[in-house]
Amino acid sequence: MHNKLFDSELKVMSVLWRDGDVPAKHIAKLLSEELGWNVNTTYTLIKRCIKKGAIERSEPGFMCHALVPKEDVQEAETNELINKVYDGSAAKLFAALLGRKKLTAAQIEKLKQIVGDLE
Repeated sequence: MHNKLFDSELKVMSVLWRDGDVPAKHIAKLLSEELGWNVNTTYTLIKRCIKKGAIERSEPGFMCHALVPKEDVQEAETNELINKVYDGSAAKLFAALLGRKKLTAAQIEKLKQIVGDLE
């Protein structure tokens, strides 16, 4: 993918990640219901994603296919957050997340498992 996706473009991508390959009109209908966007706004964003190499268009019916996996975007966004806000320190981000609220026993167990997998 060539460029970073903006929040509005990620809304379009999230429909494809959730629903799989769908026609552009399906995306437009959903985002109209969920966000109140008009059809032209959605089509403009789809075309921008196509230009950026995030979506592939096919005919018939302006079918849209996500070329970028959700995990790749999540990783890129996380790295950007760590670099921008936490001086490049994943440990600082982790500490900030853990300090926010009381975790349940299940959540603590899950975190131990994640850390264990990294060791």
